[in-house]
Amino acid sequence: MNSFDKIYAVVRRIPRGTVATYGQIALLAGNPRWARVVGYALHANPDPEGIPCYRVVTKEGRTSPAFAFGGADIQRAMLEADGIEFTADGRVDMERFRWEGA
Repeated sequence: MNSFDKIYAVVRRIPRGTVATYGQIALLAGNPRWARVVGYALHANPDPEGIPCYRVVTKEGRTSPAFAFGGADIQRAMLEADGIEFTADGRVDMERFRWEGA
């Protein structure tokens, strides 16, 4: 299994109503230094329906301005449709919505 496949396997496990960070996905995929690789993998997502890459945000809870499937506004809308709430400054409330997956 290559690095992208490991990343996709982790991202598939993020439940609806939660988010994970790039670093968290990297760690769970086997290498805590892969945060940038996670970004590359999600940008190349071959199965947006099955691999919910929109559920991955920065450690500060920010959406990606380079979100591959329509930009940060689309990512936010998709997260809100999942029940994710944002703070007044436009970030995901990480204390409430961060996935504690292992």
